[in-house]
Amino acid sequence: MTRMIAWAGAAALLAAGTVTTSYAAALNDAQIAHIAYTAGNIDIAAAKQALAKSKNAKVRDFAQEMVRDHTAVNDKALALVKKLHVTPEDNPTSKSLMDGAAAAKKRLAALNGAAFDKAYAANEVAYHKTVNGALDKTLIPNAHNAELKSLLQTGLTLFREHQAHAEHLESALK
Repeated sequence: MTRMIAWAGAAALLAAGTVTTSYAAALNDAQIAHIAYTAGNIDIAAAKQALAKSKNAKVRDFAQEMVRDHTAVNDKALALVKKLHVTPEDNPTSKSLMDGAAAAKKRLAALNGAAFDKAYAANEVAYHKTVNGALDKTLIPNAHNAELKSLLQTGLTLFREHQAHAEHLESALK
């Protein structure tokens, strides 16, 4: 059941990452930056929801790590777009991510205790797998600015660690 609750936004990002020969080629750096920033904000919001609902120390530690790390990466992204005088562009993928995240947040809000913890961990595994795939196969290859590409690559390295941590957490909660 927890797999079925996986972030709908992750599915949207996955679709953006795989559908996409023509769409990905059409993405510009401002849109790529906005997708990455939006994905980070979604995970920050999910982590804050976990901090508000969970009493499990492992879940809370993981959620605090998500807030800390995604905030740091998003802060670097904002500094970069400011430095480059680029305005991040909303686009169908970032809009779809937000819509999916709102639906997932509502589904998770209905859960409590161990059911919430398991669903949150499963969501984090699915979300990081999807975001990492999109970064690796779509966003990084289509980024033109070297600094943006480097920031996305740094984020991918960190988010792969998040995925491994989420997988460990999910296992521990079974």
